Order: sequence, then C-alpha cells, then structure tokens
Amino acid sequence: MSRPRLPDGLDHVRSTEVFDNTTVPAGLLRAHRVADGVWGNLVVHTGAVTFVFDDEPDRPITARAGDPVAIPPARQHHLELDEPATFAVEFHRIPRTPVPEAPPSPTAMS
Repeated sequence: MSRPRLPDGLDHVRSTEVFDNTTVPAGLLRAHRVADGVWGNLVVHTGAVTFVFDDEPDRPITARAGDPVAIPPARQHHLELDEPATFAVEFHRIPRTPVPEAPPSPTAMS
C-alpha cells in the first residue's frame, strides 16, 4: 500500500501540543485509532519518528521534518521513538455538508 495523503478540502480541527521523547503520551506508543470521519497528520519538527500501521507492521514509515504522515480515519497505528524527536499531531475533519433549509410553506390565499 502506498503512503496515504490527506484528501483535499479537509477542515483543520485542532493540533496537539508539541511532544518529545519524554512528554509523548503512552497511548501514542501503543495501538490506537483516529475517530471515524477524522484524519490525523503526524508532523515531525525535529529528529525522526517511526510510524506503523498495525495492519502492515513490516512496512514502517520514517517521518522527518517536512515529511508528514497522513493517518486515515479508524486505521489502527502506533508510533515508535528510536531517536530524539519533537512532533505534533493535527486533526482534520471532512467538512459537513450544510442541510438545505426547507422552503417556506405556502400560505393559503383567501
């Protein structure tokens, strides 16, 4: 499978704080998922982070500064930190399609 890319037209929802090897939440180092309808984007600032899709454990991705990793909704993955690094995760959502307003009801004419 090729490296996923963020689809066009997503809305940025939020970003985590910048983590390093000592502040990374333990949950990022074990299997977890991004919510349905939400894309993640691993953004490395310094060093390198190994990103692993758990359904392809033999195909780790090395992420470095300027080379983010898109994380599709609901796809299980984890990070590995083999060297000093700083990074954050951005979260993007598919824009909601506005629901058209119902036309005004016709008024009876007398």
